[in-house]
Amino acid sequence: MSYNTAVEAASCAQALGHKISAHTARVGIVGLGYVGLPLAVEFAKAGFSVTGIDLLESKVAKINAGDSYVQDVPATEVSALVDQGRLTATTSFDRVAELDTINICVPTPLRKTKDPDMSYIVSACQEIAKHVHPGMLVILESTTYPGTTEEVVLPLLSSSGLEVGRDFFLCFSPERVDPGNPHFQTRNIPKVVGGVTPACTAMGELFYSQALQKVVPVSSTQVAEMVKLLENTFRMINIGLVNEMAMMCDRMGINIWEVIDAAATKPFGFMPFYPGPGLGGHCIPIDPFYLSWKTRQSGIEARFIDLAGYINGQMPEFVAEKVQNALNDRGKPVKGARIHILGVAYKRDIDDVRESPALDVIHLLRRRGAAVTFSDPYVPSIRLESELLLAADPEQAIPQADCTVIITDHSGVDYRAVVDRAQLVVDTRNALRGISSPKVIRL
Repeated sequence: MSYNTAVEAASCAQALGHKISAHTARVGIVGLGYVGLPLAVEFAKAGFSVTGIDLLESKVAKINAGDSYVQDVPATEVSALVDQGRLTATTSFDRVAELDTINICVPTPLRKTKDPDMSYIVSACQEIAKHVHPGMLVILESTTYPGTTEEVVLPLLSSSGLEVGRDFFLCFSPERVDPGNPHFQTRNIPKVVGGVTPACTAMGELFYSQALQKVVPVSSTQVAEMVKLLENTFRMINIGLVNEMAMMCDRMGINIWEVIDAAATKPFGFMPFYPGPGLGGHCIPIDPFYLSWKTRQSGIEARFIDLAGYINGQMPEFVAEKVQNALNDRGKPVKGARIHILGVAYKRDIDDVRESPALDVIHLLRRRGAAVTFSDPYVPSIRLESELLLAADPEQAIPQADCTVIITDHSGVDYRAVVDRAQLVVDTRNALRGISSPKVIRL
């Protein structure tokens, strides 16, 4: 590196570092969903001026009106920050030219072939590249396969002629949001960050440390990208194992829940995971397949991931068969039966139905000829393909149903009253722990 180049690099880093440390850096968040909005709020609360960018006008309008559509972000916080001029939202990427930092928090879904869909990342980076300028920090947070930051994002941002680590700084930091978690949210979940160069990593660490409690720097973007995939692959595979154990125990007449509770008394070498009707949410059912896809490109077969994915994918079918058999044992065919699904969110105490196994269970039971209703204290309606289903009143639907199926174990539900009112209950979450009744069939 020449003397002049070194001076330019030091100048950009010093200027941006000073802005970040003084909280005068103008922060941008692209993608205002479950990851982006909480992050925007934390930096605005830390005293930064934050601009959120999202293509959905409805989200932008709600934020600018001081409202929140994310359960973990109170509307009172959004309203206060908007009134203080700390938080604003727009659909225009033209604002990027005015910003010092950009966090990319856009979706990264899988195609039906389980290949990564990079279109949201590419589109966002193409727009950012039009306005990227010296002294800018760009951080990708969208979950993706190892190599994305340097193979996809870096070439797009470098097309302007700016040099990474000298003129601008590029990092990857995996989002670790756990919706509905009462103990760990954006501010106190340790933040992993890795940069394309050491200077990039240092800038990313400095940035996050202004608003979040703990930052964990790693040596590269690839390490940071792999961190998230390891975390969720670990969960997916262990859930797949315990789901397979549940199916085994079911055939042998063994209570899997009692087995897990007893095994969990071992003070070392065991961590309890629990079976359920299938995987849901925006991470665990999807993220491991980014790794599986990437390893196939390298000629490696991800056997654990593929097997766990297969087992977890069979759970909705297992639940549907469990319901069918429970009805048959009482002389009632599933065809024409009235079945009520209790809880459709993908996990307890949230309103998120993304990848929820409840949707698959409903589809499978309807395909068998059942008349299916649902209720959920957090979800007023669901969409199955092009059909919109409205939640039923559980007070009426449960007594009328031939079978009630607990898919999501929301904590605010009186499950003893459910058993009292129901004709038959299939419990896929052990929500009825401690309740003994001939009406109850457990997973």
